[in-house]
Amino acid sequence: MISYDKEVWTFRQAAAVRPWERYGLYILVFAGLLSILALADWWFRKVHLGQPLLYATLTLILWWGIFRTAVLWVGYLFIRKPVAVPVQPGRRVAIFTTSSPGEPLAMFEKTLAACARIRYPHTTYLLDDTQDPRFRAMAARHGAVWLELVGIPGAKAGKINAALSLTQEDFILVLDPDHIPFPNFLDEVLGFFDDPRVGFVQVAQAYYNQLQSFVARGAAEQTYTFYGPTQMSLHGLGAAVAIGANCCFRREALLSIGGHGIGLAEDLVTSIRMHSRGWKSVYHPVVVSRGLVPEDMGSFGKQQLKWARGVHEVLFAELPRAWRGLTGWQRLSYLSIGTYYLNGLVTSLFLIIPFLYLWFGLLPANMDFAAFVAHWLPLALLSVIIYGYVQRWLCHPEQERGLHWRGMLLKFACWPVAWMGFASALMNAQIPYIPTAKQAAKGLSPFIRPMLVQQLVFLLTFIGVVLDRRYVRAEAALALSSGYVWGMMAFAAIAFLVSLGAVYAAWASSGLEPESPWDIVDDSLN
Repeated sequence: MISYDKEVWTFRQAAAVRPWERYGLYILVFAGLLSILALADWWFRKVHLGQPLLYATLTLILWWGIFRTAVLWVGYLFIRKPVAVPVQPGRRVAIFTTSSPGEPLAMFEKTLAACARIRYPHTTYLLDDTQDPRFRAMAARHGAVWLELVGIPGAKAGKINAALSLTQEDFILVLDPDHIPFPNFLDEVLGFFDDPRVGFVQVAQAYYNQLQSFVARGAAEQTYTFYGPTQMSLHGLGAAVAIGANCCFRREALLSIGGHGIGLAEDLVTSIRMHSRGWKSVYHPVVVSRGLVPEDMGSFGKQQLKWARGVHEVLFAELPRAWRGLTGWQRLSYLSIGTYYLNGLVTSLFLIIPFLYLWFGLLPANMDFAAFVAHWLPLALLSVIIYGYVQRWLCHPEQERGLHWRGMLLKFACWPVAWMGFASALMNAQIPYIPTAKQAAKGLSPFIRPMLVQQLVFLLTFIGVVLDRRYVRAEAALALSSGYVWGMMAFAAIAFLVSLGAVYAAWASSGLEPESPWDIVDDSLN
């Protein structure tokens, strides 16, 4: 087990946006948009049309991804850090944290002890359905109010709504039980509620176990940019979203929408409903707590499946109902978030396309692979440059900067999971709400099996292509098809190499022993 020092428990915040930095961003985004136009000018030439249906499919999935990138870049132009507002005394504040059967008691000891050290006067409530008397005794030890809420439908959100009817505080901080808050947490968020139109204030999520495994690092890397420049951009556009933990709500705002939203993506449901009712949101890019991130591939995959199913539910059901009450940027923001997990469907189509040619001779586009790379390269390079440039607004740049390649490997590894979430949403199949695992699970995750199948298909295809071109094809046919065949093999080989990294990520975490990461937390550090 890796130990941590005070560096992890130090208050962090993203830098303010200086004028010259914004001008630099304007230049980079403008160049990036020009590279997109240049690629479009080349891509949509009539000579490149191959098999019409496949060309349309390839065009749709490629340009949908590019469109999402362009929206993200344009959003960066509005990046803004809110000016901190000193908190006034006398506010009535509640902290809600929930406990479920099977969650470790020792973890709650750390969380409730930290809640007791929060400086601003408040009342901590433990919303408990474990039916374990030790939880009640523990709450009393740390000065928390124990509320037994057994059999409440709606999982975490259901318990929050039940607790709303049993409490009276004007502001409610929802804190996941694996997050350990800093003493200044409430001081950082309550001042923004001086504006009576603010419905919720969200802060960053950060993690204290992210160095425990390859998967933990990758899972944390996937969040760095979102909790830095992306949410800051959404804040500048009036579209910052609530995330399940570390969000402080105005009671009046929650009651105006009938309580906390219920579902696998209850946080998105809640923020959509609040925005559609005209409530404002604030994103304050500060680290005022540290929590846990999944350490093994199985736990990470289950988390992603739950989120994928929940986000698609929001896309298909919640967003259409709220559409008329949202601003243009809020609509675009929720549409972008709601389609994030379409990457499962998109990736599967990308994987299939080269094999359709290699097996059946179906060519989606009449273009040389090398020519495509040459026209795509400026866009790719500018994507990397912009990605690096906006990292100056990460919440903890010294720890979070980088290419985040582990996170990209995990994203690819989970394309089958995202696909399952999409399919289950289409069929309205139900997935139970399962809290994110708090300890590593030993063994190789079954979520990695599609990667192994993909690798086997690639290797068999590669061998078949080599044998076919060595012993079957006529020499004239070889010359005519060489560019397309090896271009498609190169296309498939990229995915094959990435899948090797995904399998490594699963293998690297398969031997983890279940540990209790909260045991290394020194109560005196924060």
